[in-house]
Amino acid sequence: MTQQTSARSSRAVSAPVSRAKTSQPEAGFSYHRDFFEDLVDTALSHAKKLGATDAAAEASEGCGLSVSVRKGELESVERNRDKSLGITVYVGKKRGNASTSDFSKAAIQQTVKAAYDIASFTAQDDTSGLPDEQDIAHEHQALDLFHPWAITSEEAARLALQCEAAAFATSRLITNSEGAGVSAQQSHFFSAHSKGFRGGYASSRHSISVAPIAGKGKQMQRDAWYSSMRDAGDLARPEAVGRYAAERALARLKGRKIPTVECPVLFESPLAAGLLGGFVQAVSGGALYRKSTFLLDSLGKLAFPKHIDICEDPFLPKGKGSSPFDDEGVKTSARQVVDAGRVAGYFLSTYSARKLGMRTTGNAGGSHNLIMTSRKTKAGDDLGAMLRKLGTGLFVTELMGQGVNYVTGDYSRGASGFWVENGEIAFPVEEITIAGNLKDMLLGIQAVGADAYNYGAKTVGSILVNRMKVAGS
Repeated sequence: MTQQTSARSSRAVSAPVSRAKTSQPEAGFSYHRDFFEDLVDTALSHAKKLGATDAAAEASEGCGLSVSVRKGELESVERNRDKSLGITVYVGKKRGNASTSDFSKAAIQQTVKAAYDIASFTAQDDTSGLPDEQDIAHEHQALDLFHPWAITSEEAARLALQCEAAAFATSRLITNSEGAGVSAQQSHFFSAHSKGFRGGYASSRHSISVAPIAGKGKQMQRDAWYSSMRDAGDLARPEAVGRYAAERALARLKGRKIPTVECPVLFESPLAAGLLGGFVQAVSGGALYRKSTFLLDSLGKLAFPKHIDICEDPFLPKGKGSSPFDDEGVKTSARQVVDAGRVAGYFLSTYSARKLGMRTTGNAGGSHNLIMTSRKTKAGDDLGAMLRKLGTGLFVTELMGQGVNYVTGDYSRGASGFWVENGEIAFPVEEITIAGNLKDMLLGIQAVGADAYNYGAKTVGSILVNRMKVAGS
């Protein structure tokens, strides 16, 4: 057994930068929000004193516990505690940024000076700068994102062991394990800038996972499963996670190669979220203003069949992509991103919006709780129903590699899953490659299942694509 303790910064705190606070930090944290406000205000004040046109600063802290076990034995215990103060300084249209994990007044002043010096020697960029006044968030909705988990390393190890034991107990064919783990993480931050934004909040993310191995020798197959939630009370039971992971590994035994063929492909719901992520990347500001996307100038045009809708909702309670404002302090909003197959909105930060002659969409830092649906989906369209819609073709449950070219849309990735005949799984397949073009794949979506799965900030059911090339033996 190894025990690790990692901390990029000491828990010792130097004297408060401007004023002492008597209130205590929230559970698990070393610093109170009031202290972070002082740090940020000190940084902004010093930037102004140096002659900065504008400035933004953020103070943050994260801490947590991660425990892993393997084959019934405790393998590692890791505690992490991180802290940081980041400062961005603008000198006219020149920008510089620097960060420090030292919260002393001298270190803050040195960091601000470093950011100022960088800005002074940086080339001017007319599109740089803080968000416009009308886009700044001044009211911050509480979204129930912080649920600290007061779990000890012993308790976490017990849950991980239960999870792995349930996997082994599923079948004697579960012969090995890559381990199980439990993680409890929480963080908080406060940020502000000279255009009037001030805000911050605490959040948490907890998980339990396991990766069992079925079979022996050359016939071994591995699979994994996990549960991740902001509130530990919402996590799946460790026994359920273990059993399901084992069932997935067992189902992959006696995998075969198949001949090269063109056929419809059904993406399991966790993988379908990846297709949604590919769309997001293709209509994000950076790709658009660099003209490095296969969906250039797609606003108002069909990118999906007319039965597909995608909405973005930053205000879902406990949502993994929920936030009342983006990384620049811009207010977020619920909106339709795809309406009846047509692109109704891009994902833009202030900078990328200015580059495109548009207005920020509040997506600096990424998307917020995307939900993809089909107007054809019925309540009974579970995985079994989706296999019947597939008929004869490939059901993909694992993808490997990063073979996606977002400039052309060309898509080619290693895969494994199951061959389906007449709506029924016939046998597992392995060592294949699926290929197509993302533009054609998105337009070729025939159905979206009711088996919706939340993968990070994206929620979507299994996706049936009408036709792809499957390269086998």
